[in-house]
This record gives sequence, C-alpha cells and structure tokens, in this order.
Amino acid sequence: MPADKTRPDFLAVIDALPQSPSYGRILTTISAGFPGMAHHTNYEMPPNGILFANDYTRSLTFRFDLRNPRAPKLLGHFGAAGPYTHPHSFFYLPNGHVIATYQTVGETNSEPGALVELDPEGKPLRISPAAAPSVAKFIRPYSLTVVPALDRVVTTSTDMYKTGVSHVVQVWRLKDLRLLKTIRLPAGTRPVLAENSAEPRLLADGRTVLVSTFTCGLYRIEGLAGNDPTAVFVHDFGGKNCAVPVVAGNYWFQPVGDQHKIVTLDISNLSQPKEISQVTLGPKDFPHWLALEPSGRRIVVTGYFGLVNQIVILTVGPQGRLSIDRRFHSGPASEPGIRLDMKHWPGGGSGLAIPHGTVFSNP
Repeated sequence: MPADKTRPDFLAVIDALPQSPSYGRILTTISAGFPGMAHHTNYEMPPNGILFANDYTRSLTFRFDLRNPRAPKLLGHFGAAGPYTHPHSFFYLPNGHVIATYQTVGETNSEPGALVELDPEGKPLRISPAAAPSVAKFIRPYSLTVVPALDRVVTTSTDMYKTGVSHVVQVWRLKDLRLLKTIRLPAGTRPVLAENSAEPRLLADGRTVLVSTFTCGLYRIEGLAGNDPTAVFVHDFGGKNCAVPVVAGNYWFQPVGDQHKIVTLDISNLSQPKEISQVTLGPKDFPHWLALEPSGRRIVVTGYFGLVNQIVILTVGPQGRLSIDRRFHSGPASEPGIRLDMKHWPGGGSGLAIPHGTVFSNP
C-alpha cells in the first residue's frame, strides 16, 4: 500500500528470477481501487493463480488473476459474510473453494467472528461462528491451516485492533466446519507466551500442526484426529514480538521482530527442538512476514520500522542456514533488499510504498 494512505492500495509484481537482467525490479503494478490497509494474502500462490488479498480496514478482499504475473488482472472484490466482517487469512482448497477467517461481527469489534467457506468468487457457502463463551469470551479468528488427512482446520485468535488479548486456538471439522474444540494455551516457560496465537502450520507428515504466538511461543496440537485435542508447549523463541513463519521440511523459520532476526529451528525431534542458526538484519529492521518459494530455497521478508518500505530475499542453505541475497537490492549493497520508492503508482503519483502480504508466483 502507499505510505500516503489517501491513495489506493495496489499489487506490485517484482522480478524474482535470479538469472533475469531485471532481477529485483518492479515489473508492473495494478490498483485495487480503494485506499485502506493492504494486509494478508494467501500464504502460497494458489494453484489456480487467483490470489486473495485483503484490505483489512475496509473489510474487503480483492481477487487478482496472476496466471500471467506480468499482466495481472483485478477480478473484483467481496466483503462481509452475512454479519461477519474483516476477513483476514485464506486457505485454498483443491475444489477451488477458500476457507477464510473473519474476525468479528459488524463494525464495533464487540463479538467473535467466524470460519467461512467461500466459492472462487468470494460468495459465502458455509459459515461457522467462533464464539465459545464457556471457554473464552474474547476470540478473534486470525489465521488458519487445513489438515485434509484428518478432516481438520486449525485457527488462531488475535485481534487486529488490539482491543483485547486472546489465549486460544480452535479446531474445526473440515467437511462441515463444525467447531470441535476451543483450546486455552498453557503458559509455557513465560506466561506471556500463551497470548495472541498467530500462525498454525502443517508439518511434512501431513498430520502435525504447530502454532506460533505473537509473543514468541510455539505449541503443538495433540490429539488432532479426535474430538478433544490439546495444546502442548514446545519452544520459546525468547523475543517479545514474533510473526509469520514458514516451514521447509524439518526447519521452522521464525521472524523475531524485536530482536531483528529470523531464527532456524530444527523440528525433526519435537520433544527437543533446537535453534541451529539465525540471520540478523539491521538494528532498526523488524521482520514480520515470511513467504517460502515453491522450491523451498528462498524466503521473502517484509516488516516494519527499518523494513517498512523494503522487501528482502533470504537464501536457504544446508541445514536450514539462512543468508541475505545481496544481489536483490535497489540501493547501496550494504542495504539489503529493494526499497519500494515507486516512480509511478497505478493511477498516478509516486513515493514510498509499504509492502505486507507477499508471495512467490507459481513456477
């Protein structure tokens, strides 16, 4: 989105082919048509090439056709699902439908949201409320992962408007979106670690789900195949602000914003996970969003403060060791990444832009 928030959000396509003469350059942009807060997209490019990207403050989601990334098309947008508003995260299903988290009801942010199944154009097909007052009064569905082998969906709970603190993870049945269990997270090594669950990720075995929290805890969901799953504390990343991780094989890559680093955690033995390496960015860089290349060999990073206008690419080496791709830059070589100082915004104007949700195109 433009740093000038009176201008419309837009999608930018950047050349990420290392062998390309235009590597690291912006190839094209397309306007979403509305100013607001460009936020989450799909975590991976869907196989059909149609990317969902939300404007959180406007409670809108845009559908971009990226089957030809050099010529993106805006297919339209959609908003509320019945009374539920502020869609946040999306998971593509093989049948072309999308499971989405909706944070709340209406515009007062006073009630829990829902899990919603959408058709390819964003029309609600099935809605399942997230409210579980006997377990927790404050629930705001945030992110999700789907576990097809177990017929499950796992969602997290964090309020984008920060009006309250949540302590739960929810487990749903995929075939009908029935809410099976709302789990209160145990405290772990620090009580704060159980606050504001962030990102659930399915591991390579197709059955194990780990959940990170924004307060730098990591939990495993046990008993996921049954109707009474629980959460077990796994690891403390030591920081105060963690965000969107990625998983590649036996390695969990975790941004720890307040420590300006991305940590590689070996999760091959979940009873003894080990931090085996880290890459440290600049002292003002606050990494937040990670997205994994389909090959698993590179990671794109966006964030805040020193990174607010930057996009950085990391290379994944042996044993999950990360290094900064210094070829992907637009300024001095000492400054990693490209700076989104837009010469031509779609619709006119120029200036700095703020990237957030970022994804590699399909091969």
